[in-house]
Amino acid sequence: MLDRLINDILAYNPMADISVIKKAYEYAQNYHGDIILRFSGEAYFTHPFNVALILAELNMDVDTIAAGLLHDVVEDTIATYDDIKKEFNEEIANLVDGVTKLSKVKYKSKEERQAESLRKMVIAMSKDIRVIIIKLADRLHNIRTLQYMSPEKQKEKAIETLEIYAPIANRLGMASIKWELEDLSLKYIDPEGFKDITEKVKQKRKEREEYIQGIINTLEGKLREAEIDFEISGRPKSIYSIYKKMYHKNKTFEEIYDVTAIRILVNSVRDCYGVLGTVHTLWKPMPGRFKDYIAMPKPNMYQSLHTTVISFNGEPFEIQIRTFEMHKTAELGIAAHWKYKEGVKDSEFDEKLNWLRHMLDWQQDTNDPKEFMESLKIDLYTDEVFVFTPKGDVINLPAGSTPIDFAYRVHSGVGNRCIGAKVNGRIVPLD
Repeated sequence: MLDRLINDILAYNPMADISVIKKAYEYAQNYHGDIILRFSGEAYFTHPFNVALILAELNMDVDTIAAGLLHDVVEDTIATYDDIKKEFNEEIANLVDGVTKLSKVKYKSKEERQAESLRKMVIAMSKDIRVIIIKLADRLHNIRTLQYMSPEKQKEKAIETLEIYAPIANRLGMASIKWELEDLSLKYIDPEGFKDITEKVKQKRKEREEYIQGIINTLEGKLREAEIDFEISGRPKSIYSIYKKMYHKNKTFEEIYDVTAIRILVNSVRDCYGVLGTVHTLWKPMPGRFKDYIAMPKPNMYQSLHTTVISFNGEPFEIQIRTFEMHKTAELGIAAHWKYKEGVKDSEFDEKLNWLRHMLDWQQDTNDPKEFMESLKIDLYTDEVFVFTPKGDVINLPAGSTPIDFAYRVHSGVGNRCIGAKVNGRIVPLD
C-alpha cells in the first residue's frame, strides 16, 4: 500500500521528503490499529490511506498528504494536537486540527448543521485552503463507499454533498473532484434517473465514439499541416451535467447534442487561437455558442476556449481548446497552485481568493442559519459579470452589481467622483 502512495508522489514531485510520508503512514496505522469500519468491514486505516491517495492525485505537497493520513487520528484516537506537533511539525498539526474542527458540528436541525458546517469551512479556508482540500478528499472517499450505509443515510449524505461539497469544489476550480462528487451524489438522490442516463450513454457509446473519431481524424490532419503541437481527445460529459440539462431544461436525452466534447490541448495561448481558426474553417460555428474564458477567466481560475460548431451531417458538437497548463488548473483547480517543495502559493493566489473574504464577512454578520445558507449559495452557484476598464483590464463582479460597484472596484477615488455611467452605449443609473 505505502509503495503505491510513494510512487504516486514521486511521479510529480521527485524531490519530495518521503520520510515524512512513511512516518505519517506508520503513525496513523499504529494509532488506528485494527479498528473495523462498521459499514464496509474494512480496517479503518483504509479510509485515511485512500484520502492520501486522492491528495496525491491532486499533486498536493508532502505536509498536506501527511495530514491526510493523520486527519482522523486526533478525533478518533488518544493522540492530541500537541502529539502531532511534536512528532511532525506545526504546519501538519494545524492542518489536522483544522479538519478535526470541521468534523465537530452537532446541531439539532439539518439546516443549523449545514449552516455551521459551511461557517467552519469558510473560516478554515480563510486560514489555510488545504484544510478544505483534505476535507473534499475525505468526503470523496466517503461517498465512494456510501453503498454500505442505510438508504436514509445515503440520501442525506448525497444531498449534503451536492449542496455543499460539490459547489465548493467547483468554486475552487477542482473539476475532477466536482464531477465525481456530483455523479456519485445523483446515484443516491435519484437512482432511477442516474441509471436511465448511464444506460443511454452506454447504448450510444459505440456510435458516439465512431462519430467523434471521425471529427478527431479530420482535425489531426489539419493541425499537423499547421505544424501545431497538440493532444486531442473526446471527453464524455458527466452524468450529472446531462441530468441537469434533461430535467432542468425539460429535454430528452436525444435532444442533448453535447454528450461528448472534444478537447484540444496545446503549448501556448497563441496556438489556442490558431486552433480555433482551424476549427472554424472546417465547420460553421453556432451563433452565440463561443466563449472565451482565456481572455475572461471564470472566477474559479478556469481558462479555455469553447465553441460549438455544426458537423458535416448537421449535428452540433462542442470543442474546448486550452493550453496544457490551463488544463492542469481546470482539473486540479486551486490544488495546482501549491508549490511542492515549500507548500507556498503562487503570486496571484491571494487575489484569486478574494471571494473567501466576502464569505467570511457574511458568516460574521449573520446569526440566522437560513440567511447564511442562502447568501453563501448565491456566491457558490451564481456566475459573475465581467467589465472592461478604460485600459482594457477585466474586472469580475458579482451578478447584479451596479455601475457604482464597478467604479469603486477600479479605485475609491473613481467611486467618489463619478456622476454617471453608460452600459453598452446607454446612460443608466449609478445604482
